[in-house]
Amino acid sequence: MPIRDVAVTLLVGLGLLYLFKHPAIGAYLWAWLSVMTPQTMTYGFARGYPFAQLVAVATLAVWAFTAKKQKLPLNIITGLWLALFVWMSVTSLFSKAPDGWASERWIFVMKIQLMLFVSLMLVRTGTELRTLVCVVTMSLAYFGIKGGIFTLQGGGGGRVWGPGSSLLGGNNELAVGLVMIVPFLYWMRETLDNKWVKRGLLAAMVLCVFSILGSQSRGGLLALLTVSLFLGAKSAYPVRMTAGILALVAVAIAFMPSTWNQRMDTITEYTEDNSAMSRLYTWRTLTNAALARPLVGAGFRADNMTVFNTYAPEGTEWDAFRGRPLVAHSIYFQMLGEHGFVGLALYFAFWGTVWRQATRIARRATAIPDLASWMPLLMRMTQVSLLGFAAGGAFLSLAYLDLTFYFAGYVLLAGMLLAKAQAAPVASTAFATAGGAVDGSQPVLLQR
Repeated sequence: MPIRDVAVTLLVGLGLLYLFKHPAIGAYLWAWLSVMTPQTMTYGFARGYPFAQLVAVATLAVWAFTAKKQKLPLNIITGLWLALFVWMSVTSLFSKAPDGWASERWIFVMKIQLMLFVSLMLVRTGTELRTLVCVVTMSLAYFGIKGGIFTLQGGGGGRVWGPGSSLLGGNNELAVGLVMIVPFLYWMRETLDNKWVKRGLLAAMVLCVFSILGSQSRGGLLALLTVSLFLGAKSAYPVRMTAGILALVAVAIAFMPSTWNQRMDTITEYTEDNSAMSRLYTWRTLTNAALARPLVGAGFRADNMTVFNTYAPEGTEWDAFRGRPLVAHSIYFQMLGEHGFVGLALYFAFWGTVWRQATRIARRATAIPDLASWMPLLMRMTQVSLLGFAAGGAFLSLAYLDLTFYFAGYVLLAGMLLAKAQAAPVASTAFATAGGAVDGSQPVLLQR
């Protein structure tokens, strides 16, 4: 009996066993199965078993009946979050994709969002939020560690790939995903106490850098350089950290073979690179679609012949790409082409708000002892990860990637925890003022 199949089955089974007592386990299991997709790395009976569906159904059942859940506030983040996906539903009604394509993609995206919202409602405490961050981070860091070892063993001659059935399965997608979780590895290292765990996390960060370079992704390299600069700036020791990270990246680049350098050199020679020119062709097509349908764009799955036959740019320089639909290869043109200028504006507004709220939370959490040791740094690292997404996503179709929406969830949950912590002293004061016990007994919060 394959050991991997047994291990995955036991882990899921144990999680489900304790799920009804500790509902947050459902959020951890779902994150692990959706980000790491361990079931796809098995070779026996577990490979075709629907673990994700089983966990989803069990988690939804617990969510429906447990008292150990919270309501998500209707604030600027959740408001824009819901508005964005309501608009995506509207644009689906006007999709120019063949029958069934748009609805299939809509169902896929909305299932991810549903489970994410359910997960956020089950994660109620600071410990549970920190655990969720660690689960999501290590689920993807596994591929960075594995890919880094592969790169070092092969002298950088091979190419690192991600989990096959995931949105991060391609080499380019995995590289950007790893760029986004490196800041959270740093956060884990700074907030955990065990020295061996700290050393292991430092090794994981180094291996992830080698894995990113080993993917031979040009977008991944640009995203890595962006994150390297801002990771240092957002750390406790900006100059020292920035110098150390850039030195690590420089050493890793020097390690890579000449074939790697030749591929990276094509960044500045895009007119001679067929891949780069195909992206320009696609971006012009999607821009034309948005200009023709500025409100709703072409809807989900704009990578179809109807869209490309109708909106492709004129000119003989594009003849090599005619006759075949291409994916957007950019989160910005993906949103613009599929959901119009309204969808793109909502997308920018949502992520801009997440960024601003992270800044506010980081500043205010420093005044609260229970939060100051971990929350401000978590918010700053979330911002660094979003910069990596903004840079790397400029060349990839990852607008609906669940990993990035987990980052938005971190900010939302952190804001809720901060609000509770700020309200606690007020409630205690109100209780004492009303004549409550002051002898050290447990206070009962007043209902207002």
